[in-house]
Amino acid sequence: MPLPEGNEDGRARAVDASAWLLEHAQDLVSVVVGMVLIVLAGAELVSGIIDFFSDVKKTSFDTAGINLLDRVLLVLILVEIVHTVVLSLQAHHLVAQPFIIVGLVAVIRRILVVLSGTGTVPTPELALLIAMIFVFVAALLAVNWFDRRWKASEPDVAEQEIS
Repeated sequence: MPLPEGNEDGRARAVDASAWLLEHAQDLVSVVVGMVLIVLAGAELVSGIIDFFSDVKKTSFDTAGINLLDRVLLVLILVEIVHTVVLSLQAHHLVAQPFIIVGLVAVIRRILVVLSGTGTVPTPELALLIAMIFVFVAALLAVNWFDRRWKASEPDVAEQEIS
């Protein structure tokens, strides 16, 4: 149903105001999520260090070191997610590379946990994890390649992102 001519400007302003409100609400939620993730990463790191010294007294240094490495890699994953939130806040669009890196670190973390276990490693599980590494690396290379091609074909967009 067509709107009367006088109402079109009012509707456009309402849509613009709604978009502005939603954008700022999204930014606020992203900031809160980022802060929670930073606090969680800090708590996990401190807890990992405390547990490391406690584990060294109870078990071997190797076991304590593997547990600390596992916690540090989890902290790295959390920090990468925070980095993704920051990029999302700055660019107002989703960037794929940090997600791929988080996935890659998560797979490497899982491989270290599987290989550090006391039992035998199931070959299919290890093969799947190694294949996932290749997929994540290929995805990272592909995204970077397409990103460079897109920026080269759109010089105005590339200049806007730089400034």
